[in-house]
Amino acid sequence: MARMKRKQIYLDVEQDRRLRALSRRQRRSESDLIREGIKRVLDEPPLDHAAWEREKSFIESLIRKGPIPGGRTWKREELYDER
Repeated sequence: MARMKRKQIYLDVEQDRRLRALSRRQRRSESDLIREGIKRVLDEPPLDHAAWEREKSFIESLIRKGPIPGGRTWKREELYDER
């Protein structure tokens, strides 16, 4: 096992209850689960907020255009009937 550094953290009551329950179910230590959670957060690529804003603007532009002229020729129920 890699060299460890001790840290103290605070959890709210619900987090503590759920962590304890998960630890028992998976038969793993709470510390191991906390380390896994930290690893997941640190390994995630950072969010590209500018890309999300561009996507939001694109969607809003489609909404502003309104419904497609002529409308659709099918109903949702018909899609289920075909299956």
